[in-house]
Amino acid sequence: MTSAIVSVSKESRLFDPPAEFSVRAKIGSREVYEGMYRRSIEDPDGFWGEVAAELYWFDPPKTVRQWDPPKARWFEGGTTNLAYNCLDRHVTAGAGEKRALVFEGEPGDIRTFTYAELLRETCRTANALRRLGVSAGDRVVIYMGMVPEAAIAMLACARIGAIHSVIFGGFAADAVRDRVNDAGAKLIITQDGAWRRGKVVPLKEQVDRALTSCPSVEHTIVLRRTHNEIVMQPGRDHEWSVVVDRASDQCDAVPVTSEHPLFILYTSGTTGKPKGVLHTTGGYMVGTYVTTKYVFDLRDDDIYWCTADVGWVTGHSYIVYGPLANRATALMYEGAPNYPEPDRFWDVIARHKVTVFYTAPTAIRAFIRWGDAHPRRHDMSSLRLLGSVGEPINPEAWMWYRDVIGGGRCPIVDTWWQTETGAIMMAPLPGAIATKPGSCTLPFFGVVPKIVRHDGSDAEPNEGGYLVIEQPWPSMLRTVWGDDERFRQTYFSRFPGRYFTGDGARRDNDGYFWVMGRVDDVVNVAGHRLGTAEIESVLVAHPNVAEAAVVGRPDELKGQALVAFVTLKADVNATDELREQLADHVAAEIGKFARPDAIRFADALPKTRSGKIMRRLLGELASGQAPKGDTTTLEDISVLAALRDDDE
Repeated sequence: MTSAIVSVSKESRLFDPPAEFSVRAKIGSREVYEGMYRRSIEDPDGFWGEVAAELYWFDPPKTVRQWDPPKARWFEGGTTNLAYNCLDRHVTAGAGEKRALVFEGEPGDIRTFTYAELLRETCRTANALRRLGVSAGDRVVIYMGMVPEAAIAMLACARIGAIHSVIFGGFAADAVRDRVNDAGAKLIITQDGAWRRGKVVPLKEQVDRALTSCPSVEHTIVLRRTHNEIVMQPGRDHEWSVVVDRASDQCDAVPVTSEHPLFILYTSGTTGKPKGVLHTTGGYMVGTYVTTKYVFDLRDDDIYWCTADVGWVTGHSYIVYGPLANRATALMYEGAPNYPEPDRFWDVIARHKVTVFYTAPTAIRAFIRWGDAHPRRHDMSSLRLLGSVGEPINPEAWMWYRDVIGGGRCPIVDTWWQTETGAIMMAPLPGAIATKPGSCTLPFFGVVPKIVRHDGSDAEPNEGGYLVIEQPWPSMLRTVWGDDERFRQTYFSRFPGRYFTGDGARRDNDGYFWVMGRVDDVVNVAGHRLGTAEIESVLVAHPNVAEAAVVGRPDELKGQALVAFVTLKADVNATDELREQLADHVAAEIGKFARPDAIRFADALPKTRSGKIMRRLLGELASGQAPKGDTTTLEDISVLAALRDDDE
């Protein structure tokens, strides 16, 4: 059996940056990009030193980087504060009245915060934390919905040197408990409830359940949002309106060292014990600042909307820290994309005149399934740039995004990065790099990706392999909280001295990178190691298919048999004839060896609230097992129940 990962993608369409976009872009040509990239690799100290100097340091760094694999240290000797760089720096420069955050709640309420107002609210929250005994180095858990106070809480922690750990508001009590205890959190900031599809998600109730076995927690701060009934424990629980709103709006930012811990963010926990990924202040600040600046080509008049949740790294880097460090106006939306109707996102874009829109491929495929009529009824001519994040985007979804949402005029930045990388690692700079549907194209400055075989040797062009990063970059994780050995084993033991991403990928003849998905999602079929993402892409290319997930099940003859779970577009009927058509379609596009052994139609696929398909659960179903393990991240548990009912 071959150990190589077979790549089956055949995409060759190429789209140059629109000339009118390139003329105004911060990086307007391939030549400028290549010159900057070359310098970032050949002279990293000079390059990153200059980027860091664009930000504010109480004490400038004495060195730029130190690299003793797997340990990296960046901007040693420097002291700074990320909240200061996101807020005070702009207010001091005279931009205090510029809009920083524009919030729209699911019920339709709208609030706007200027940079000066956001600074005052951050100071009040920081003073409230101090009053409750929080100081530099203490851990604060933030378990909230998508409300401005979640971002304010993050900034308040950064302001006083406390380490925040945001827990996604879709997690249940057990998941909250495990993360709180692993971090040793001293305080939890939460809210009574959050709005989701017109219903209340009872966050405070989940916190109360978790706190029956969280001995490190001394206090909670509770924001009133949905006004559902909650129980407040005297001495422990404090109303936001009392401890925050009545606090002083003056609080000096605490200078912290560049390597001072900024936040712990736990990976989703779909398998095994969650990993607490640790990011530190200086390198993360520089990485999110510069990637936001160039990848989104931000202009002073942009209205920028990233649809992620602050509970995930995308929300940290590209709702809060990256945009605010760049003095952007960021939109924040509380609810679901299809509430009260499937056109909610397009309505938001039209009303707020959004110019930059950053969302996930899973959401895009859902939009496709709901139909073109919804975006068509809204004027989205304000859009000038589109982005994709979270997983590889299949070419047909990319083309729909370009044509239907972008009107054929907006470049698409398909970004590849991870919780662990902190910031975007590969993406087309929109004024400089021609795009190919489904490819994240070229590396960002300072990033040295390689495709290697299982023995660590370099793969040939178009040969599938393992994606590794050869040099350190500023925003990389520093360790796994409380488990340095797990950090080494997970990321640096497979290919010593190089960061192993866990993804399969290939590099084409033009040097463009194509990420094929997690190597855990590779299936072995009759001697062929196939990345499931590419098979899924072929299925979605069929005109009747909106979304697909492919998994393997044990097979005595082939090792593994392919099982495809397929969601059809609206008004398409599931028939045995269509099932055969889809299987033949895969065989024709890839080869008979990749023909699915079973195709199961589903009204929906089990996904996390961050939009990722939980293939582990589908694999267990396909193998005739009852799904087990952590399902607390599921957006809708009834989807899994419906699939199980189909088995019976």
